[in-house]
Amino acid sequence: MNFPKIVFFVLATVLVVSALRVITARNPVHAALFLVLSFFSAAGLWLLLHAEFLAITLVLVYVGAVMVLFLFVIMMLDINIDRVREGFWQILPIALPVALLLLGIMAATLAGPWFGLALRPPPPPVTSTYSNTREIGLVLYTEYVYPFELAAVILLVAIVAAIALTLRARKNTKYIDPSMQVNVKREDRVRLVSMPSERKGVSAPPDETPQPPKL
Repeated sequence: MNFPKIVFFVLATVLVVSALRVITARNPVHAALFLVLSFFSAAGLWLLLHAEFLAITLVLVYVGAVMVLFLFVIMMLDINIDRVREGFWQILPIALPVALLLLGIMAATLAGPWFGLALRPPPPPVTSTYSNTREIGLVLYTEYVYPFELAAVILLVAIVAAIALTLRARKNTKYIDPSMQVNVKREDRVRLVSMPSERKGVSAPPDETPQPPKL
């Protein structure tokens, strides 16, 4: 067994264990940290497959942005773990067949070449001028251009829906119109008033000037 295989088995073991801990950890912060560990392990596996662009993208996007946001949300919210786990047994009859179906699809995909179920011919050997970033771009914008555009439209609809749900007027919350904030002017917020200085109730003699107090 050579060194790449040892690294593969180590990273695969860490990935499987961390993925199991994501769904079995009782503390949501610990579950999010285990998910970060699984992302790093998956990035290491992609590095072994010479997919450096995907590995760096996974670390920068998911670990550096998405998981940091998840951690902030989890740590700021007061999550009741008991209430979250109340509906576990209710959705288990639906979730278990879906999980088994996904597991069967992944098993068929991985075991396809051994049973003659390969969906496409094996890739050509990698040369010194091979660029995985260029190959991903060619496949993404030629063969999978319509699913890519469909995914972009779905993400755009999700962004618009999140903004609409957040900025809608509610009875129990204070609503601020962004268009009014953008169109506001200085004259609408600040008014300068010129008033003469005066002292009410205390009048000094006309020929005497107030003296400073003696120390």
